[in-house]
Amino acid sequence: MERSYIKDLSEGAVKVSGFIETIRDKKIMFIVLRDISGAVQITIIKDENPEIYEQAKALTPHSFITVEGKCVFSEFVRNGGKEILPTKLTVDSIADVLPIDENSAIDLQMDYRWVAMRGRKDAVMFKAQTVLINALREFLIKEKFVEINTPKIIGAESESGAGVFEVKYFGDKAFLAQSPQFYKQMAMAGGLERVFTQGSVFRAEKSNTYKHATEFTGFDLEFAYPENLDAVMEIEERWLAYALTQIKEKVGAEIKEVFGVEVNIPKLPFPRMKLAEVYEQLEKRYGYIEIEEEKDDLSTEAERKCKQLSLDIFGSEFLFVTDFPAKKRAFYHTRINGVPQGYDLIWKGTEITTGAIREHRLEILKAQAKEKGLGKDIEFYLQFFKFGCPPHGGFGVGIDRMTMLLLEIPTIKQSMFLFRGPNRITP
Repeated sequence: MERSYIKDLSEGAVKVSGFIETIRDKKIMFIVLRDISGAVQITIIKDENPEIYEQAKALTPHSFITVEGKCVFSEFVRNGGKEILPTKLTVDSIADVLPIDENSAIDLQMDYRWVAMRGRKDAVMFKAQTVLINALREFLIKEKFVEINTPKIIGAESESGAGVFEVKYFGDKAFLAQSPQFYKQMAMAGGLERVFTQGSVFRAEKSNTYKHATEFTGFDLEFAYPENLDAVMEIEERWLAYALTQIKEKVGAEIKEVFGVEVNIPKLPFPRMKLAEVYEQLEKRYGYIEIEEEKDDLSTEAERKCKQLSLDIFGSEFLFVTDFPAKKRAFYHTRINGVPQGYDLIWKGTEITTGAIREHRLEILKAQAKEKGLGKDIEFYLQFFKFGCPPHGGFGVGIDRMTMLLLEIPTIKQSMFLFRGPNRITP
């Protein structure tokens, strides 16, 4: 007999497989069996089925089993009103006593991630993440973007030259890529015009915060001939609105049930504010005063307060913040009257994107790189612009951070399959 997913069970003969969530044994044994799609009750009546009952007595919570039998519907049964009366039980593997439970400290749960992720929350989370990634890719393909795969081992320190992991490479040294940024721009010089890429990004920064990881999944895009910075922001807001619409339609009800979070489809356009205006309004509305030395960037606390600010002024979970000073932006951002043409996008009080129009004119790039104290490490990058390059812009998002914010999970450690941080490199 072919195995069925639990959520698809109908009355009659069935075969299901999964792990045991709970066991109760009082003359009648009740086993709650869970697979990726849901849970179902297995009812074993000792007097009617003594052989299976004896076999089941050896089972432990989280053991994996396969059950064949008759599925019946009953209004008195939890988990969708279905139960299975077994005619055959196969023990796939017996579980030891679990080293964690739902109340265990998060770092202990990370030690046993493959056990901690069992259950409905992680199943729904990864389902939502799958819909998110597919929607982001689908939108861009409709918009005539092509997908590229950029190197993760590079020969020179990328971007600022800080925060990179050094690796041995055949007697020489190489680095793990901080970003696909330079390679996206190489694709622009190569005439591909609209590209996107998804993959691992590495940051050798000792940031022990709720939103940082040393390895995460990035989703980046770049395109040629944006008319202005608004054109870059416009494609991002449409991109995210499309993805959130798909998530709401396909998994929104499960997210609401399991996480208690309503997936809101944002209105377009997203609101925009200059950095100075943000600090002005934070002080005026909430009495939040940032020290002067920090006002050339968004502090973590200011980011958090942008959540309420954007909701109060615009009724939006999203906020584009523009007009950062040049000293806080990358050397490759185009400047108009000295102001970098870039932005941060804040969602639910956390930055998810830094986007920009890129500088494509070689001499200006050289001057801006020199201003930042960059030299040899970016010589390979400057080569991309020697033979002509179109104006272009782009941005990227972190899939794990977006998942965390979508489901309002308290830390990125729980929104990734396996977390990597300054103090964690296993399992």
